Amino acid sequence: MLASSLWSLLVPSAEAATIIDEWATVQPPAVPALKPATVDPKTTALLVLDIVPQTCNAERRPRCLATLPAIHGLLERARRAGMMVGYSLVPGSTAAAVLKEAAPVGGEPTVTSSADKFLGTDLEARLRARGIKTVITVGVAAQGAVLLTAEEAALRGFEVVVPVDGVSSDSPYAEQYLAWHMLNAPGVAGHVVLTRTDLVQF
Repeated sequence: MLASSLWSLLVPSAEAATIIDEWATVQPPAVPALKPATVDPKTTALLVLDIVPQTCNAERRPRCLATLPAIHGLLERARRAGMMVGYSLVPGSTAAAVLKEAAPVGGEPTVTSSADKFLGTDLEARLRARGIKTVITVGVAAQGAVLLTAEEAALRGFEVVVPVDGVSSDSPYAEQYLAWHMLNAPGVAGHVVLTRTDLVQF
């Protein structure tokens, strides 16, 4: 009898609510404040992630197309400042396919991978070779390439800047989740600045 009573205390009741049960009642956290980000162009790289027709198009992700002016403006400023600019591609794509507003110039380097652009590529080695300490991540998708690459950069010791007007996904919820995750994930929080492209100074 005693053993049975103890077991009932240790084993959760089958009636216990899960997050799925509580989904509609969950309140979103407070809106995070965007902060200015001042970076050194000599030790910073701007990473433009997956801005190709397969992942950035009017049918699947019109929100991605809406970010192109902000990404283009940041790219122009970064290049004028001599900042390293790098690109990621999805498997089956090429640098020539990158949408014209964000297209690479002058042989800017590319890596090809799935969501985490460090996985199976020489991205970290290229960044280290240039003395990069900070990465700015823009692109698509918020819950995919941007989230996993920015998170992995922070875990590998880089400081990370995420301009929210240069990041997109299929839905606002995925973009909201990215913002929350970057500011709260263990090992990542404290190494990420959530900002806007016009608040990035160098």
